[in-house]
Amino acid sequence: MAEFLTTPQGRRIAYDLTAGKGPTIVFLSGLKSDMEGTKAVWLKDWALARGYGYLRFDYSGHGISDGAFTDGCIGDWFEDARAALSLVQGKVLLVGSSMGGWQALLLARALPDRIAGLVTIAAAPDFTEDGFWAEFDDAQRKAVMEQGQVSLPSDYDEPYIITRRLIEDGRERLVLRAPLHLPFPSRFLQGTADSSVSVAVATRLLDHATGPDMRLTLVKDADHRFSDDRCLSLIAAAVDEVLAAG
Repeated sequence: MAEFLTTPQGRRIAYDLTAGKGPTIVFLSGLKSDMEGTKAVWLKDWALARGYGYLRFDYSGHGISDGAFTDGCIGDWFEDARAALSLVQGKVLLVGSSMGGWQALLLARALPDRIAGLVTIAAAPDFTEDGFWAEFDDAQRKAVMEQGQVSLPSDYDEPYIITRRLIEDGRERLVLRAPLHLPFPSRFLQGTADSSVSVAVATRLLDHATGPDMRLTLVKDADHRFSDDRCLSLIAAAVDEVLAAG
């Protein structure tokens, strides 16, 4: 049963926290995804079977949290994630999927002493700039800047509404343009058949970040969902590796 937390910024977000030994495993969902997604639920069962604490939550404008998706931006969701971490004592192991991978990297930069390790799944750092904005045509850029939003088709459900605020705030949160040190075990998982995040993004992250223990695993033919049995097992193996290395 979900509970609710009011963030310091006044947003009411839903979360599900189960106590256990540390480090607490924290799942960070992707854009327009939520804590009822396949990976979030499967990983909860995996963590609880091993006695680890587990936290999943919905960013504002996602899932059952308050707010509209179109009102939010990367910075708002980072603040939501940071507030969610306040529910947990001690160190955390972050597992970030897609946009959640970007959020995990932002948390790693802001709170390195709280983080025991990091696993990303099709991480999408800086996607508002290098994905949306870079791929917009002139008409789309004009619509965002003058009308405040543009609609993009989605492979998943209803179209994405991309707002000017999302683009402009994203530019203040970029992690691939400045030093990014990950002083803990870090594992990056990436499918080669991912049509949303390319292998080039994963290799760029690996090349850009610094740290004592980083590895990138490419999974042939895995797509962006990364949620079939094979991929779920690889997520568990990566978390196990980070736990053992820590």
